[in-house]
Amino acid sequence: MPSSREPAIALVRDAARPLRGAARDHDALLDAIGDRRFVLLGEATHGTHEFYEARAQITRRLIAEKGFTAVIVEADWPDAYRVNRYVRGTDDDRSADEALGGFKRFPQWMWRNQDVLGLVRWLREHNAGVARGRPKAGFYGMDLYSLHASMEAVLAYLDRVDPEAARRARRRYGCFDRFSDDPQVYGYAAGFELSGSCEREVVEQLMELMKKQTEYAKRDGRVAEDEYFQVEQNARLVQSAEEYYRTMFRGAVSSWNLRDRYMVDTVAALVAHLDRFHAPTRAVLWAHNSHLGDARATQMGEGGEWNVGQLMRARFGDDAFLVGFSTHTGTVMAASAWGGPAEIKRVRPSLPNSYERLFHDTGLPRFWLDLRPAAGARRELVEALRERSLERAIGVLYLPETERASHYFHARLSDQFDAVIHIDETSAVRPLEWTAERREPEAETYPTGV
Repeated sequence: MPSSREPAIALVRDAARPLRGAARDHDALLDAIGDRRFVLLGEATHGTHEFYEARAQITRRLIAEKGFTAVIVEADWPDAYRVNRYVRGTDDDRSADEALGGFKRFPQWMWRNQDVLGLVRWLREHNAGVARGRPKAGFYGMDLYSLHASMEAVLAYLDRVDPEAARRARRRYGCFDRFSDDPQVYGYAAGFELSGSCEREVVEQLMELMKKQTEYAKRDGRVAEDEYFQVEQNARLVQSAEEYYRTMFRGAVSSWNLRDRYMVDTVAALVAHLDRFHAPTRAVLWAHNSHLGDARATQMGEGGEWNVGQLMRARFGDDAFLVGFSTHTGTVMAASAWGGPAEIKRVRPSLPNSYERLFHDTGLPRFWLDLRPAAGARRELVEALRERSLERAIGVLYLPETERASHYFHARLSDQFDAVIHIDETSAVRPLEWTAERREPEAETYPTGV
């Protein structure tokens, strides 16, 4: 940014579309999205109520008005698929709260909170009114941390449809038994060649499952095809998670890149599956800004990282629309140490020379900006926000005592996103409970815990 920010402040103030809490707040944003198939909705923290609330509002309108049928979130496949069964009316969970019961591990508040609960209830109600033969909206996860839960899902499926195949799967997945329940113990031992890896076993299991696709998927029409697809995705997750944990001690960049490529591969596989029944599938993705903003426009990209936003643009071109979020101050739900208790923490006012401070200095409480290249006045705005500046990212940990080093990076905002939503003062998400099962820290990259 130039030394004097007054011209940039004036450009932002003039271009800002105010958000006043009205029902039609996002009309112009939906117009900008147009007919795109993929809308990526970020967040600057993993624990801000207003970000979840805005994403839920936009998601409901995308489903109701533009025919979106897939909500794909930064969560593990088996936990999210339980929610999917509930919202589509194909399981035994009696409530949205119960359907979210798979999210037991740290950071539990990311998905067991009041905002997600409200969206899950809405999805169930919406789907109940969908005409027969029309596609219902689903809820899916794209992350890869559920190594053991996904193995259990594969075994449970095979126990039902092919007990002999289940016995072979147990023998293969039994390779992990000597490493306890902590996948990082496996990753350390295999990564440093202290023990043999389970790579061959998980690949063999996936290949056998894929060879049986026709037999398994044709047993009961659409239901059987959906169930086969979800178990194949669990087997793919096991394969990718094995590689992730085996490589995580070799370097943060390689594990980050593997994780984000897996996320995009999951999106592509899910959309291809859904397209077989009702094409074209339109999907909205929820994840941190660090995943959904184009990495090529960030300090992390300069270090060799890629991410979901970059890969979605590369794979789907102009069909992907990237929306970032930012805040200046307020409170956030976060922990002080991995696996530690959830806390409501005060978010420090944003640093000078950051995008967040620039937006704060406009004096506008809530607004969004269209960052797509354009002629006229907006072109000046886009060029001003292409100047390299600081951007904040708070993950599941917030460490204000090391704020600059832990939570800021350099970026070019108008290359990173197609639009950005700024809410100047925000508040912490409201969790459904304050406890969670401990999860060992992942060798994930800066910013902390995204």
